Amino acid sequence: MEIKTESPKLALSKKITTKKAIIGIIGLGYVGLPLALEITNKDFQVIGFDKDNGKIDKLKAGQSYIVDLPSSVIHKAVSEDGFVPTNDFSKLSYADVIVICVPTPTTADGAPNISYIEEAAIAIQQNLSSNTLIILESTTYPGTTEQIVQPILEKSNFAIGQNIFLAYSPERVDPGNVNFSVSNTPKVVGGITEACLEVSKLFYETALKTNVFSVTSPKIAEMEKLLENTFRQINIALVNELSRICHKMDIDVWEVIEAASTKPYGFMPFTPGPGVGGHCIPVDPKYLSWASQQHGIPATLIEAADKINDSMPSFVVDRLNNYLIAQNKKLNEAEIVVIGVAYKPNINDFRESPALQVIGELKRAQCKLKIVDPFIESFTIKEENFNTVLLTETLVQKADAILILTNHKNIDYALIDQQAALIFDTRNTHFLFKNEEYYKL
Repeated sequence: MEIKTESPKLALSKKITTKKAIIGIIGLGYVGLPLALEITNKDFQVIGFDKDNGKIDKLKAGQSYIVDLPSSVIHKAVSEDGFVPTNDFSKLSYADVIVICVPTPTTADGAPNISYIEEAAIAIQQNLSSNTLIILESTTYPGTTEQIVQPILEKSNFAIGQNIFLAYSPERVDPGNVNFSVSNTPKVVGGITEACLEVSKLFYETALKTNVFSVTSPKIAEMEKLLENTFRQINIALVNELSRICHKMDIDVWEVIEAASTKPYGFMPFTPGPGVGGHCIPVDPKYLSWASQQHGIPATLIEAADKINDSMPSFVVDRLNNYLIAQNKKLNEAEIVVIGVAYKPNINDFRESPALQVIGELKRAQCKLKIVDPFIESFTIKEENFNTVLLTETLVQKADAILILTNHKNIDYALIDQQAALIFDTRNTHFLFKNEEYYKL
């Protein structure tokens, strides 16, 4: 009598649906940590991996390093719900599902730096067990899953699509967004094989309880992610360029955008600012531009948008200089209070923030700077350390100008309005400003 054995895909699927699968998350930053906590909250056992010992120590102590995630949530996940943060990558051997959420920066010349993905894949390959699903979530160029991760995993004794499974599903995390999180944002998934797609789709539907859209290959899913952020980059560049045109024509660009937004079709509002920041908008389009160049296709529009957005910090400083000149003041002698370092409001993330470039230019212009950001205590620009200060009445009164770069909600804008000699607001922060020397980007 022939004894039928259970297929690896079916065995893994059963573990996932019964929530007996152990989930490993590599990279506990702004993508990996929220994902790990959400999956923990769905009654899975989760092991979180990170090389940063400082992060691991904080998590073990129940402390958060991300504003969106209260320490109470971390403490509960670690002490009650079975979330295990570790820097011991040999524990990957325990995981039935491994999700890679590592950074993907660019090199000095703007090319993709996928070394963190390669390191994660090698660590997985060295500790790989049968019946394991591996999903790459890090934003990258099309072909990374198949050309980089797959060959590394195939150095093991396992076969992809048969007894291990590989897929790509782009992260969709928006720090500071209170309306959308990993639990209610649809996922896109592309698998190496049909079996890889099926089991990864099942995983996200079970672990996140969210809608999953299947695509025919990892390349499609990788390109989809780049489209999302390049779409934003180009439209932000459009309104940034429009703001410069409107300034010369003495037109309020914010009112123009508000009026255009009344159209119920064919228009989506984007707003200007001092530049673009975060990991996505300044970086991801460069991955797409690089990939297109590898195929001999110029990415003319993407590169033009990059130039526009990259020029905004200098435009902000020039505008500030002109406003000071109108008050018979010199930029290199001015006392400037900068509001905001983070790249967007109400978070402590200043990766690629345009505020860093503006502050750097003001520093080189020999301004006397005071920097206010209630979410950030200190930061570094080209190895120079900066500390933030509290916003006080004396600080505002002594300043020659208040420069608003990030519109955090817990700033005393009434104090600024009443006491500032000059306000230059790059974020259209407050519609109620009555200060006679109030200027918008």
